[in-house]
Amino acid sequence: MGSGIAEVFARSGLDVLVSENSGEALELGRTRVTNSLETAVRRGKLSEEDRDAALARLSFTTELADFHDRDLVVEAVAEREDVKVAIFRTLDQVITRRDAILASNTSSIPIVKLAAATTRAEQVIGLHFFNPAPVQKLVEVIPTLTTSAETTTRAEQFTVEALGKEPIRARDRAGFVVNALLVPYLLSAVRMFESGVATAADIDKGMEAGCAHPMGPLRLCDLIGLDTIVSIAESMYDEYKEPLYAAPPLLSRMVDAGLLGRKSGRGFYDYTAS
Repeated sequence: MGSGIAEVFARSGLDVLVSENSGEALELGRTRVTNSLETAVRRGKLSEEDRDAALARLSFTTELADFHDRDLVVEAVAEREDVKVAIFRTLDQVITRRDAILASNTSSIPIVKLAAATTRAEQVIGLHFFNPAPVQKLVEVIPTLTTSAETTTRAEQFTVEALGKEPIRARDRAGFVVNALLVPYLLSAVRMFESGVATAADIDKGMEAGCAHPMGPLRLCDLIGLDTIVSIAESMYDEYKEPLYAAPPLLSRMVDAGLLGRKSGRGFYDYTAS
């Protein structure tokens, strides 16, 4: 998600600084952005000139201190509360602009927990992009109980005017709007497969051909990442204590086995030959 968000910002004409925790991860992120832009050129969605201009707007670092002069920072690390809290605590210390907006792309972690790690809770908000970020138009804007009205307005205006996205406002509850609806549906499909009701291919075909969904639920799980699905489910179950949010045993076992979907080469489907 981080590389996709960086691409969206760069293609929108913004000066973009991307941080990773190591040089190896940084180069991998740079490659992801470059490959995505090249794909857009091949498909006629982007000119070579615009590709080159977007790449020129991107710079990379492994030091969060380099974000000291940024107007907006969007955190998009792994869906782990402790990691996100540590990043927000550091950003609060290094960013000198008191009007800078600190945003999280979390799928489910309450934003207020991240805001509480800073001394500028009124400037902290959720900006939840969807995968792939360069294609999907929606951004969930999630203010907390402590987010100022000015920050919320600025964030919404930014997604429309600077990025050309379509924002919806959500309350700061685990899952927000989209995942609160989507994740129980995905987990239900996993339980159906786990209980042997139908094959993965037939479950997906049923929703694609029968309900006009562009992608079946199990293929969508593979695209999102099974570890991400489990993390979202755990956050939502922790907040609501509803059984429909609990990750099925099969899903947890697949994550334990490293079968994470497309990014690992295998999930409910095998991608090693593609």
